[in-house]
Amino acid sequence: MQDFRKQLKQFRSILFLVTYFLYRLTAIDSFMITLTSVTKLYGSVIGVNDIDVTLEPGSYGLLGPNGSGKSTLLNLLTGQLRPTLGRVRVYGMQPWNNSKLLMRIGFCPSSDILIEGVSARQWVRTLVRMHGYFPAEAHRRADIALERVGLSSDMDRPMQTYSKGMRQRAKLAQAIAHDPEMLVLDEPFNGLDPVARHDMALVVGEWGRRKSLLVASHMLHELQTICESFLLITGGRLLAWGKAADIEQLLCDVPVEVSISCNRPTRLAELIVATGQVHSVRIEESTVVVGTLYPSLLADFMPRWCVEESIVIDQVRAPDQSLEGLFRLLVQQHRGEKY
Repeated sequence: MQDFRKQLKQFRSILFLVTYFLYRLTAIDSFMITLTSVTKLYGSVIGVNDIDVTLEPGSYGLLGPNGSGKSTLLNLLTGQLRPTLGRVRVYGMQPWNNSKLLMRIGFCPSSDILIEGVSARQWVRTLVRMHGYFPAEAHRRADIALERVGLSSDMDRPMQTYSKGMRQRAKLAQAIAHDPEMLVLDEPFNGLDPVARHDMALVVGEWGRRKSLLVASHMLHELQTICESFLLITGGRLLAWGKAADIEQLLCDVPVEVSISCNRPTRLAELIVATGQVHSVRIEESTVVVGTLYPSLLADFMPRWCVEESIVIDQVRAPDQSLEGLFRLLVQQHRGEKY
């Protein structure tokens, strides 16, 4: 009886450890991307600098100017680069030299396709087969993907005869053909005419509603219609991430500038300072530039000032409250510039 109790106790201990291990494995895998103090150096040049972020499955836009570190970050996530410092995990796995993980990711690089004598159909079929599909299934998936991006009538033409936009669509086809869990796109709209750009946005946006998506671009308007959340990067540093409202909340303590052109700038500046609700005031010829956390307060006071002080206002330029305007403010904050 004692032996049975001892065996039962051992079994319970083993069961607890197995359950805990499975729980931890599930918890780790529940995060799509985890970057811990990640830095990538190219000699003395910094690609990305001390990035910490954890992203759950969803659709994300990676926004930043050219040279900001977007491509370096995507190459770290897709296993084409190894971090100099820190740890990269995608679906709980390290990406470097990990073919199992690559089957779960579809990647559309920013680099152009420079393969002569090969059609898009041949190229996409070959890449799908490299993900482990048998020839018949690889052919089926390649044809569906090429049709989906609008290349069904040109899939047998050599790709060197394609326009830039057609090559972009072929790259998207190879990224989605094996039906990955996450699609990673680096500047996918480059070289597309307006019609092709619209068609591409529809395909990518539809994907983001079904599965996970990470799209890098330096053009905000390309991302706003297809992504739920955003990561803002410049100089290799991640400035902010979250939904547009979350990023806006980060700037609630950052004063914005309102420019007011009028006939009595000195008197208007005195009245504004007297409110006690401004961060800074300066006069530039006939324009009063006000830094304030409460721009709506000025709108409440100005009608009365116009009547009582005979102030004639010619123009009011309010701050850009779009996500692009918020990004500019974050960059200014990062660089230590005046708001």
